Amino acid sequence: MANLREIRRRIKSVKNTSQITKAMQMVAASKMRKAQQAALNGRDYAMLLNRVIVSLRDNIDPSSHPLLEQREVKNELVILMTSDKGLCGGLNTNVLREVGTFNAKTTQFVAIGRKGVQFLARTGRNMIADFPLEERPTFAKSKQISRFCREKFLDGSVDKVTILFSRFVNTLSQVPTALPILPLTCLEEVGIKSTYEPSEPIESGIEFEPSAAAVLDGIIPSYLHYIVYQAQLTSRASEQSARMVAMKSATDNAKNLVKDLTLEYNTARQASITNEILEISTAQLALG
Repeated sequence: MANLREIRRRIKSVKNTSQITKAMQMVAASKMRKAQQAALNGRDYAMLLNRVIVSLRDNIDPSSHPLLEQREVKNELVILMTSDKGLCGGLNTNVLREVGTFNAKTTQFVAIGRKGVQFLARTGRNMIADFPLEERPTFAKSKQISRFCREKFLDGSVDKVTILFSRFVNTLSQVPTALPILPLTCLEEVGIKSTYEPSEPIESGIEFEPSAAAVLDGIIPSYLHYIVYQAQLTSRASEQSARMVAMKSATDNAKNLVKDLTLEYNTARQASITNEILEISTAQLALG
Protein backbone atom coordinates (compact mmCIF):
# COMPACT_ATOMS: atom_id res chain seq x y z
CA MET A 1 0.00 0.00 0.00
CA ALA A 2 2.92 2.31 0.69
CA ASN A 3 3.98 1.94 -2.94
CA LEU A 4 0.44 2.74 -4.14
CA ARG A 5 0.30 5.86 -1.97
CA GLU A 6 3.65 7.01 -3.38
CA ILE A 7 2.42 6.52 -6.96
CA ARG A 8 -0.81 8.45 -6.20
CA ARG A 9 1.27 11.25 -4.70
CA ARG A 10 3.46 11.41 -7.81
CA ILE A 11 0.43 11.43 -10.12
CA LYS A 12 -1.09 14.34 -8.20
CA SER A 13 2.20 16.24 -8.24
CA VAL A 14 2.69 15.77 -11.99
CA LYS A 15 -0.91 16.82 -12.69
CA ASN A 16 -0.37 20.01 -10.70
CA THR A 17 2.81 20.70 -12.66
CA SER A 18 0.93 20.06 -15.89
CA GLN A 19 -1.69 22.65 -14.94
CA ILE A 20 1.03 25.22 -14.26
CA THR A 21 2.88 24.60 -17.53
CA LYS A 22 -0.42 24.67 -19.43
CA ALA A 23 -1.25 28.07 -17.96
CA MET A 24 2.24 29.35 -18.79
CA GLN A 25 1.83 28.00 -22.33
CA MET A 26 -1.40 29.95 -22.80
CA VAL A 27 0.12 33.16 -21.43
CA ALA A 28 3.18 32.77 -23.65
CA ALA A 29 0.99 32.07 -26.68
CA SER A 30 -0.92 35.31 -26.09
CA LYS A 31 2.28 37.32 -25.67
CA MET A 32 3.85 35.55 -28.64
CA ARG A 33 1.13 36.69 -31.03
CA LYS A 34 1.52 40.30 -29.92
CA ALA A 35 5.32 40.17 -30.08
CA GLN A 36 5.33 38.56 -33.52
CA GLN A 37 2.87 41.14 -34.83
CA ALA A 38 4.96 44.01 -33.45
CA ALA A 39 8.08 42.63 -35.12
CA LEU A 40 6.25 42.05 -38.41
CA ASN A 41 4.77 45.54 -38.37
CA GLY A 42 8.24 47.08 -38.28
CA ARG A 43 9.78 44.81 -40.91
CA ASP A 44 8.82 46.76 -44.03
CA TYR A 45 9.94 50.08 -42.58
CA ALA A 46 13.25 48.56 -41.48
CA MET A 47 13.88 47.16 -44.96
CA LEU A 48 13.02 50.42 -46.73
CA LEU A 49 15.14 52.47 -44.34
CA ASN A 50 18.01 50.07 -44.94
CA ARG A 51 17.72 50.53 -48.70
CA VAL A 52 17.71 54.32 -48.34
CA ILE A 53 20.86 54.17 -46.20
CA VAL A 54 22.58 51.93 -48.77
CA SER A 55 21.74 54.38 -51.58
CA LEU A 56 22.99 57.33 -49.54
CA ARG A 57 26.18 55.50 -48.65
CA ASP A 58 26.84 54.69 -52.31
CA ASN A 59 26.49 58.36 -53.25
CA ILE A 60 29.13 59.80 -50.95
CA ASP A 61 32.76 59.30 -50.10
CA PRO A 62 32.89 56.85 -47.13
CA SER A 63 35.75 58.80 -45.59
CA SER A 64 33.56 61.90 -45.37
CA HIS A 65 31.43 60.55 -42.50
CA PRO A 66 32.81 59.25 -39.19
CA LEU A 67 30.20 56.48 -38.93
CA LEU A 68 31.29 55.09 -42.28
CA GLU A 69 34.95 55.05 -41.34
CA GLN A 70 36.50 51.59 -41.38
CA ARG A 71 39.21 51.21 -38.76
CA GLU A 72 41.37 48.37 -37.63
CA VAL A 73 39.25 46.57 -35.06
CA LYS A 74 41.23 46.80 -31.85
CA ASN A 75 38.21 47.00 -29.58
CA GLU A 76 34.65 45.86 -30.26
CA LEU A 77 31.37 46.65 -28.53
CA VAL A 78 28.63 43.98 -28.46
CA ILE A 79 25.01 44.69 -27.53
CA LEU A 80 23.92 41.39 -25.96
CA MET A 81 20.15 40.78 -25.93
CA THR A 82 18.74 37.98 -23.76
CA SER A 83 15.62 37.44 -21.67
CA ASP A 84 15.03 38.22 -18.01
CA LYS A 85 13.55 34.80 -17.29
CA GLY A 86 14.27 31.21 -18.23
CA LEU A 87 11.82 28.46 -19.20
CA CYS A 88 12.28 29.26 -22.89
CA GLY A 89 14.19 26.20 -24.05
CA GLY A 90 17.69 26.71 -25.39
CA LEU A 91 17.07 30.31 -26.53
CA ASN A 92 19.41 32.04 -24.10
CA THR A 93 21.94 29.21 -24.15
CA ASN A 94 22.28 29.45 -27.92
CA VAL A 95 22.78 33.23 -27.82
CA LEU A 96 25.23 33.11 -24.92
CA ARG A 97 27.23 30.40 -26.67
CA GLU A 98 27.97 32.94 -29.39
CA VAL A 99 29.60 35.22 -26.81
CA GLY A 100 32.54 32.82 -26.84
CA THR A 101 33.29 33.75 -30.46
CA PHE A 102 34.31 37.26 -29.37
CA ASN A 103 37.75 38.03 -27.99
CA ALA A 104 37.32 38.44 -24.24
CA LYS A 105 40.28 40.83 -23.97
CA THR A 106 39.20 43.28 -26.67
CA THR A 107 35.40 43.09 -26.47
CA GLN A 108 33.15 45.24 -24.33
CA PHE A 109 29.51 44.34 -23.70
CA VAL A 110 26.28 46.22 -23.23
CA ALA A 111 23.71 43.82 -21.78
CA ILE A 112 19.95 43.92 -22.23
CA GLY A 113 18.21 41.26 -20.14
CA ARG A 114 19.03 39.70 -16.76
CA LYS A 115 20.28 36.40 -18.20
CA GLY A 116 22.95 38.20 -20.18
CA VAL A 117 23.98 40.33 -17.20
CA GLN A 118 24.37 37.24 -15.01
CA PHE A 119 26.34 35.38 -17.66
CA LEU A 120 28.77 38.24 -18.27
CA ALA A 121 29.33 38.69 -14.55
CA ARG A 122 29.84 34.97 -14.03
CA THR A 123 32.34 34.61 -16.89
CA GLY A 124 34.25 37.79 -16.05
CA ARG A 125 33.51 39.56 -19.34
CA ASN A 126 33.94 43.32 -19.64
CA MET A 127 30.38 44.66 -19.23
CA ILE A 128 30.39 48.45 -19.40
CA ALA A 129 26.62 49.01 -19.17
CA ASP A 130 23.32 47.20 -18.83
CA PHE A 131 19.82 48.29 -19.70
CA PRO A 132 16.53 46.87 -18.36
CA LEU A 133 14.54 44.59 -20.62
CA GLU A 134 11.09 45.98 -21.37
CA GLU A 135 7.99 43.84 -21.70
CA ARG A 136 7.10 46.01 -24.69
CA PRO A 137 10.21 47.64 -26.20
CA THR A 138 9.82 51.33 -26.98
CA PHE A 139 11.63 53.54 -29.46
CA ALA A 140 12.53 56.02 -26.71
CA LYS A 141 14.41 53.41 -24.66
CA SER A 142 16.15 52.12 -27.78
CA LYS A 143 17.49 55.62 -28.36
CA GLN A 144 19.36 55.50 -25.07
CA ILE A 145 21.08 52.26 -26.05
CA SER A 146 21.99 53.26 -29.60
CA ARG A 147 23.14 56.74 -28.52
CA PHE A 148 25.44 55.25 -25.90
CA CYS A 149 27.00 52.86 -28.44
CA ARG A 150 27.30 55.55 -31.14
CA GLU A 151 29.17 57.83 -28.74
CA LYS A 152 31.55 55.00 -27.88
CA PHE A 153 32.28 54.52 -31.59
CA LEU A 154 32.70 58.23 -32.32
CA ASP A 155 35.10 58.89 -29.44
CA GLY A 156 37.29 55.98 -30.59
CA SER A 157 36.68 53.76 -27.56
CA VAL A 158 35.57 50.98 -29.93
CA ASP A 159 36.13 50.35 -33.63
CA LYS A 160 33.08 48.16 -34.27
CA VAL A 161 29.59 47.76 -32.81
CA THR A 162 27.63 44.50 -33.12
CA ILE A 163 24.20 43.41 -31.90
CA LEU A 164 24.00 39.80 -30.67
CA PHE A 165 20.38 38.65 -30.46
CA SER A 166 18.01 35.84 -31.35
CA ARG A 167 16.55 36.36 -34.82
CA PHE A 168 12.96 35.19 -35.13
CA VAL A 169 12.42 32.90 -38.14
CA ASN A 170 9.15 31.23 -37.16
CA THR A 171 7.48 29.86 -34.04
CA LEU A 172 9.71 26.78 -33.99
CA SER A 173 12.95 28.39 -35.15
CA GLN A 174 15.03 31.19 -33.61
CA VAL A 175 18.57 31.77 -34.81
CA PRO A 176 21.31 33.48 -32.75
CA THR A 177 22.60 36.32 -34.92
CA ALA A 178 25.56 38.69 -34.66
CA LEU A 179 24.65 41.81 -36.65
CA PRO A 180 27.35 44.50 -37.24
CA ILE A 181 25.80 47.99 -37.20
CA LEU A 182 28.87 50.25 -36.99
CA PRO A 183 30.65 51.24 -39.11
CA LEU A 184 27.85 51.44 -41.68
CA THR A 185 29.71 49.48 -44.34
CA CYS A 186 28.00 46.09 -44.10
CA LEU A 187 24.34 46.91 -43.79
CA GLU A 188 21.85 44.15 -43.21
CA GLU A 189 18.12 43.90 -42.62
CA VAL A 190 16.98 42.95 -39.11
CA GLY A 191 13.32 42.25 -39.80
CA ILE A 192 11.56 38.92 -39.58
CA LYS A 193 12.16 37.78 -43.12
CA SER A 194 14.18 39.32 -45.92
CA THR A 195 12.48 39.79 -49.27
CA TYR A 196 15.35 41.57 -50.98
CA GLU A 197 19.11 41.58 -51.04
CA PRO A 198 20.39 43.61 -48.05
CA SER A 199 22.77 45.62 -50.23
CA GLU A 200 20.12 46.46 -52.82
CA PRO A 201 19.74 50.26 -53.13
CA ILE A 202 16.48 51.99 -53.88
CA GLU A 203 15.64 52.82 -57.46
CA SER A 204 18.26 54.75 -59.40
CA GLY A 205 17.65 58.38 -60.35
CA ILE A 206 16.75 59.51 -56.83
CA GLU A 207 18.16 62.92 -55.94
CA PHE A 208 18.86 63.90 -52.36
CA GLU A 209 18.45 67.49 -51.15
CA PRO A 210 20.42 69.41 -50.05
CA SER A 211 22.94 66.60 -50.60
CA ALA A 212 23.36 62.89 -50.00
CA ALA A 213 25.90 63.61 -47.26
CA ALA A 214 23.54 66.00 -45.44
CA VAL A 215 20.61 63.60 -45.65
CA LEU A 216 22.80 60.72 -44.47
CA ASP A 217 24.06 62.78 -41.54
CA GLY A 218 20.48 63.49 -40.49
CA ILE A 219 19.06 60.02 -40.99
CA ILE A 220 21.85 57.89 -39.50
CA PRO A 221 20.89 58.49 -35.83
CA SER A 222 17.29 57.48 -36.56
CA TYR A 223 18.52 54.46 -38.49
CA LEU A 224 20.67 53.28 -35.57
CA HIS A 225 17.83 53.86 -33.11
CA TYR A 226 15.44 51.88 -35.24
CA ILE A 227 17.80 48.99 -35.93
CA VAL A 228 18.30 48.50 -32.17
CA TYR A 229 14.54 48.82 -31.63
CA GLN A 230 13.76 46.27 -34.35
CA ALA A 231 16.34 43.86 -32.94
CA GLN A 232 14.62 44.12 -29.55
CA LEU A 233 11.24 43.41 -31.13
CA THR A 234 12.43 40.31 -32.98
CA SER A 235 14.35 39.14 -29.89
CA ARG A 236 11.17 39.46 -27.83
CA ALA A 237 9.20 37.54 -30.47
CA SER A 238 11.85 34.80 -30.33
CA GLU A 239 11.64 34.62 -26.53
CA GLN A 240 7.86 34.28 -26.36
CA SER A 241 7.81 31.74 -29.19
CA ALA A 242 10.52 29.63 -27.54
CA ARG A 243 8.73 29.81 -24.17
CA MET A 244 5.40 28.77 -25.67
CA VAL A 245 7.01 25.77 -27.40
CA ALA A 246 8.94 24.81 -24.25
CA MET A 247 5.82 24.97 -22.06
CA LYS A 248 3.81 22.96 -24.58
CA SER A 249 6.53 20.31 -24.61
CA ALA A 250 6.57 20.29 -20.79
CA THR A 251 2.78 19.93 -20.67
CA ASP A 252 2.82 17.05 -23.17
CA ASN A 253 5.61 15.31 -21.25
CA ALA A 254 3.66 15.70 -18.00
CA LYS A 255 0.56 14.15 -19.57
CA ASN A 256 2.61 11.22 -20.86
CA LEU A 257 4.16 10.76 -17.44
CA VAL A 258 0.71 10.73 -15.82
CA LYS A 259 -0.35 7.99 -18.25
CA ASP A 260 2.73 5.92 -17.39
CA LEU A 261 2.23 6.42 -13.65
CA THR A 262 -1.47 5.55 -13.93
CA LEU A 263 -0.58 2.33 -15.74
CA GLU A 264 2.01 1.55 -13.08
CA TYR A 265 -0.55 2.29 -10.35
CA ASN A 266 -3.18 0.04 -11.91
CA THR A 267 -0.64 -2.75 -12.35
CA ALA A 268 0.49 -2.48 -8.73
CA ARG A 269 -3.11 -2.30 -7.51
CA GLN A 270 -4.05 -5.35 -9.55
CA ALA A 271 -1.08 -7.23 -8.13
CA SER A 272 -2.08 -6.20 -4.62
CA ILE A 273 -5.66 -7.40 -5.14
CA THR A 274 -4.41 -10.69 -6.60
CA ASN A 275 -2.16 -11.22 -3.58
CA GLU A 276 -5.07 -10.57 -1.22
CA ILE A 277 -7.26 -13.09 -3.08
CA LEU A 278 -4.46 -15.66 -2.92
CA GLU A 279 -4.04 -15.08 0.81
CA ILE A 280 -7.79 -15.51 1.41
CA SER A 281 -7.90 -18.66 -0.74
CA THR A 282 -4.89 -20.11 1.08
CA ALA A 283 -6.47 -19.36 4.46
CA GLN A 284 -9.72 -21.05 3.46
CA LEU A 285 -7.86 -24.14 2.25
CA ALA A 286 -5.94 -24.31 5.50
CA LEU A 287 -9.15 -24.09 7.50
CA GLY A 288 -10.84 -26.71 5.33
